Amino acid sequence: MFRFEHPQYLWLLLAIPLLIVLWFIAWRKHRRSTRKLGEKQLVGQLVNGKSYTREIVKYALLTIVIGLIALIISRPQMGLKSNKVERSAIEAIVAIDISNSMLAKDVSPSRLEKSKLLVENIASHLVNDKIGIIVYAGQAFIQMPLTADFISAKMFTDAINPSMIASQGTDIAAAINLAINSFTEKGKAGKAIILITDGEDHEGEAINAAREAAKKGIQLFVLGIGTEKGAPIESENGQYMTDQRGETVITRLNIDMCKQLSEAGKGKFIYVDNTSKAWQQLEDEIRKMQKGDTETIIYDEYDEQFQAFGIIAILLLIIEMFVLNRSKVKLFTRKQKNQALTLLLFVLSCATSYAQSDRDYIRKGNSTYRKGAYDKAEISYRKALDKNPHNPQALYNMGCAIMSRETNNADSAVVWFNEAARYENDKKRRAMSYHNIGVIAQANKDYDTAIEAYKESLRNNPKDDETRFNLIHCLNQKKKNQNNQNKQNNQQNKNNDKNKNDKKDNNNQQNQQKNNDQKQNKEKPEQQKMSRENAEQMLNAAKREEQKTQQRLQKATQQAPKRSLKHNW
Repeated sequence: MFRFEHPQYLWLLLAIPLLIVLWFIAWRKHRRSTRKLGEKQLVGQLVNGKSYTREIVKYALLTIVIGLIALIISRPQMGLKSNKVERSAIEAIVAIDISNSMLAKDVSPSRLEKSKLLVENIASHLVNDKIGIIVYAGQAFIQMPLTADFISAKMFTDAINPSMIASQGTDIAAAINLAINSFTEKGKAGKAIILITDGEDHEGEAINAAREAAKKGIQLFVLGIGTEKGAPIESENGQYMTDQRGETVITRLNIDMCKQLSEAGKGKFIYVDNTSKAWQQLEDEIRKMQKGDTETIIYDEYDEQFQAFGIIAILLLIIEMFVLNRSKVKLFTRKQKNQALTLLLFVLSCATSYAQSDRDYIRKGNSTYRKGAYDKAEISYRKALDKNPHNPQALYNMGCAIMSRETNNADSAVVWFNEAARYENDKKRRAMSYHNIGVIAQANKDYDTAIEAYKESLRNNPKDDETRFNLIHCLNQKKKNQNNQNKQNNQQNKNNDKNKNDKKDNNNQQNQQKNNDQKQNKEKPEQQKMSRENAEQMLNAAKREEQKTQQRLQKATQQAPKRSLKHNW
């Protein structure tokens, strides 16, 4: 694929016909002036050795050189050669239990946080492999489809929390079945499901799902997290979760269930504690798996093609130097020729060094980036941007280096991706910048920004299924958040209305009591005739009525909604 890095400079080619017109006008003016001096032959004799043909040749050579210079500064490039490379790899889908029981802290810092650290470790070590993430509780859904983008895998992992699934409980079978259907249908790549769970299964059918995975050649590795002693489940408000009888829930690791699942899935059970032994055991098991060949498309970098135009321009300049206006004049001496040639070669070498320097720094940065030296890669990309601040590839790679170096710097990487998209002419590369912006925004739960970024990415590359999936996920999350906000607003409005009604009832009671007092004052003479026993009976009746009213209000205030789930952890 051929392209110009700076196509705006091609407008300079319009100067060529303008120069030709100006030269033609000057030539005609000169011709008229010559005719005024006398006849053409006589004037030719007076001007010794004058050659109009050589003047035309010299002017034509200079005009061509100007056109070549316009092409050189436009930086013609050749690249984007797609090469299909066969490499050994496996496909691994990690299913993470995000039910409330994973908030227990019998494993430090908690079961869920320990699971997230495991997933990040897995993503960092599966270099030539693909990884996907599934989260499950009472339901299961795909958090990230199979991909080799391990940076995105880490960012998706950071966003995992129990509030992502409204239906709590634990349905392991749903997670396994979803994972089975998430692998690529074709290919010989080894397939594995890494199930991170505490062994609690409230729905059943998990063993059958594990057997179904084994029938399809998918190994099931069960990472049991927690302790047999167990721990209470601490909610967000710092209180321990209770069951329907009001007793504190103690969640324990069900080792027997985990072992049964691993045996049915023809995998292995690995106990997760506060050490790194679990990952080492899992890594050994993954290495034993048969690795299939997967096809990956690698895009080569653009190669500069200006050198040929530069060489032609130099040759034409040298020729123009030796083409003199007069045919009978001695040419330059040998020393002058060598000096002129040396000067032109020096100018060309300086131009070549300047044009290639940013590309050299990018290649150096890419080499260090692949080795994981993100700090050094960032320095190389900055040097490339010093040479060419508008190089889209350097801007994009700079954003990737910052995003890989520290997760906390992901927001600053957005600036670089925006600049890369601004100066990038290739739509696919521009789509990659917007995709990364969407990933960062999604990790920060800024779904509005993520949705707009993913939409812009799909406008440039409509065939990107991963971006389309992320867009759908963000739309669902935004809708879910809006529904939760509406529920909170409705509940708040109900509480406000209830408070107003209670206040109104209290005011009515006070007014009624006031009227009764006034009435009693007016009828005081008659009340004096009332017996003491009747007065005490009326007073006791009023107190009982007031107590009944207060009990009804208290019952209405403290009444809790009925739970539809048998297990909420």
